[in-house]
Amino acid sequence: MSNRRTLLQQIDERLATERGTITKQAPLRVALVYPSPYSVGMSSLGFQVMYRILNAREGVSCERAFLPDDVEAWKVARLPLLTYESKQPVGSFDVIAFSLAYELELVGVCACLELAGVPVLASQRGPRDPLVIIGGPLTFSNPIPAGPFADLIIMGEGEEVIHAPLDAVERGEGREALAELAHVEGIYVPSIHGDVLRPVAKAGEAHLPAYSQILTPHTELSDMHLVENERGCSRACTFCVMRRSTNGGMRLTATERILDTVPEYARKVGLVGAAVSDHPELPAILEGIVASGRQVSLSSLRADRLNDEVVGLLKAGGYQTITVASDGASERLREMLVKRIREKHLVRVAELVRAHGLRQLKVYMMIGVPNETDEDIDELIRFSQELSRICSVAMGIAPFVAKRNTPLDGQGFAGIKVAEERLKRLRKGLGGRVDLRSTSARWAWVEYCIAQGGQRMGLAAMEAWRDGGGFSAWRRAIERAGGEPQGAAPPPVIPRSREERLALLR
Repeated sequence: MSNRRTLLQQIDERLATERGTITKQAPLRVALVYPSPYSVGMSSLGFQVMYRILNAREGVSCERAFLPDDVEAWKVARLPLLTYESKQPVGSFDVIAFSLAYELELVGVCACLELAGVPVLASQRGPRDPLVIIGGPLTFSNPIPAGPFADLIIMGEGEEVIHAPLDAVERGEGREALAELAHVEGIYVPSIHGDVLRPVAKAGEAHLPAYSQILTPHTELSDMHLVENERGCSRACTFCVMRRSTNGGMRLTATERILDTVPEYARKVGLVGAAVSDHPELPAILEGIVASGRQVSLSSLRADRLNDEVVGLLKAGGYQTITVASDGASERLREMLVKRIREKHLVRVAELVRAHGLRQLKVYMMIGVPNETDEDIDELIRFSQELSRICSVAMGIAPFVAKRNTPLDGQGFAGIKVAEERLKRLRKGLGGRVDLRSTSARWAWVEYCIAQGGQRMGLAAMEAWRDGGGFSAWRRAIERAGGEPQGAAPPPVIPRSREERLALLR
């Protein structure tokens, strides 16, 4: 009993520190579930936006639930998955709506459904089970592996599309309406559409900008008010899901509308979007935040958009480290990826870091991109050493994972051994002059298999989860599901002529 009290008390303590929590009762109850712990889920702007939208609908109440920090402790305590607002079992709600951001969170979906007492597989649910909906950032790329667990999936921006299945539930239809809902733009019904991707939905301008509903200190972004200053991206990086063709390019929000979303009690403001620093009014937005005495954070900084004014405002807003993405190890690879970041841009940022007395420059980089060679890694070593002579440099390395709905869709994974050898070459060449941190090549391979897979790969995720969730369990499950997906896309073309560049922008 004491263990149960401790786990329930943790919910109470988190609720007590929140600002903006909504408590509502209504006939149609939705459990909005994040398949990662609270600290991650409450840092998701999309999750918070859907919480507000669902509670704003007449006749609907929405409560939150999260993958427990310690799933085994909940099992030992014999506690079902509970919502935060009322501590009611998630399995008792009419609708369970997941926000899925990352391929490996599929195991969190399985764990949450099991704790909720709801059949993990949609095919095993009956008329008394809740309707299970999955949405979130992953749907811009490839949500098909989530298909076995979802009655339906909201593709892309769900602010408007979510109302169609809720209408069906209110009419008392639920799963009986899946055949009808399969014709709604932005809805993917796995049992009907199979492994065929559906177009993503686009929300109207009235829903922009997205902004936080709840502030809490118990998150990755402690007590930070998040707000979009733009949605989408005007760039055409061939590896990125949020490139200009994915969702109609960049949609900007006016400075006044952004600042108007900030509550009086918020002391930190985070600007969120795929290309935050591309906003033409960025200095005015930063000035408005900093002048109010608040700290500021940006989700993405482009090296070619930073200048003395912007970095000065970031420093005034509490920045100590500037983080940018270079992505390709060499100029040749960045040209191939249509990533228009040159060495001169990164050198200029390093000089700005030094000039403004900031602590460090962090650079995100991919290895294992198509056509990469040891010579590209050697170029990265040489240039990183040059940067380290200007300011302190840290480098975050991630193996390249090809995503669906991008020009590099279908490109194969470089290989765990290749990625590890490239990392070893890079680490040895830098000789400790740069703080090098890398993500696991093994888990990048698992991510790749899911990202390029279909519903069979979702079943493999369930099998791996039931087998303990370790890498060996994943490898066995993927092998039984048919093995690593085989890329079918042709080798990428390095754009040289103006016509080739224009073709890649489309």
